[in-house]
Parts: sequence; structure tokens; C-alpha cells
Amino acid sequence: MANEEIVKSYQANQEIEADKFIKRIKNPFLFRFFLFIRLPMAFIAGVRVKQVDAEVCEITVPYRWLNQNPFGSTYFAVMAMAAEMSSGMIALMYTMNSKPSTSMLVTKLEAKFVKKAVGLTTFRCDSGTQIREAIERSIITGEGQTVVCNAKGFSKEGELEAEFDVTWSFKARKSS
Repeated sequence: MANEEIVKSYQANQEIEADKFIKRIKNPFLFRFFLFIRLPMAFIAGVRVKQVDAEVCEITVPYRWLNQNPFGSTYFAVMAMAAEMSSGMIALMYTMNSKPSTSMLVTKLEAKFVKKAVGLTTFRCDSGTQIREAIERSIITGEGQTVVCNAKGFSKEGELEAEFDVTWSFKARKSS
């Protein structure tokens, strides 16, 4: 099968899988169960999905006693977890049950902290198109591809609190 045909097959499969994934993630019980089993620290931190679709994911994380640093704001690692998850949910949607199977890995993380996070912080990533295109390039070329996903964290009032650049690597596995 030519690589272009494999990409078309991937796209058709992922359209179905993405719909299933979004339905599961939008179900609060199933999402919390997923966190409890696969990402227990996110479960403990109170991370929630506000929005998820093929292009955008918004993840919220509260400021609370478990998430605090000694300076009275949300601990940077908790914010990094929520920022990474805002791009990771999209990446997971495009790789889960994919044919061909595709691996994903964070290879770099950069952060900029603008304002103390003392309430609910919402991280927004809109890199869905870039993620899907990188996976498709990997299928065509057989080489790993990287994408830098920007995730911005905003307070309830809409003020920028932090900005993260998460670099993801995607590689389609060879079919046997």
C-alpha cells in the first residue's frame, strides 16, 4: 500500500476514533476514571477538561492547598502538567488506536510565568491541525516529526498567568 493510501486509511480511522475519544473525555465520570488509572497526579490536582475537539483543548486546574507552592500560588509543576495536558489530549486523540500505530513523546518544555496563579487557571492549546499534519508526515516519510504546541494559561478574569511551549515528537510505527 502506498504511503498516501496509508494516510487516507489513517484519516478515515481517526475520524471515527476521534469522535469516540471526545465523547469519553467529555464524560466527567469517564475522564476522572481515566485520570485515576492513567494520570493519578492529575486526578489528585483536580485537573478537568473544559473543552476538547479536533483543534482545541482547554484544561483547568484549581489553586488549592494540594497544588500550592510556598509563595501562595499554584505550584509550577501543577501548571506544567495542565499545560502539557492541553496539547496532550489532542495528541492522544490523534494517536489512540491509530492505524498505523503512532508513538508520541514530549521532548522539550519551555515556560514563561507572567502572573501569580491564585484561582482557577485554564490552559488553552489550539495546535490540533499541526499535530495531525505532523502525524501524517510521519506516516508518509517514516521519520519522526516534531511539533511545538503553545499552551497559554489564563485566570478566570482572562489575565495571562503562564505560557508553555511543549515540543511533541510523533513517529508512525512500521506495519508488520
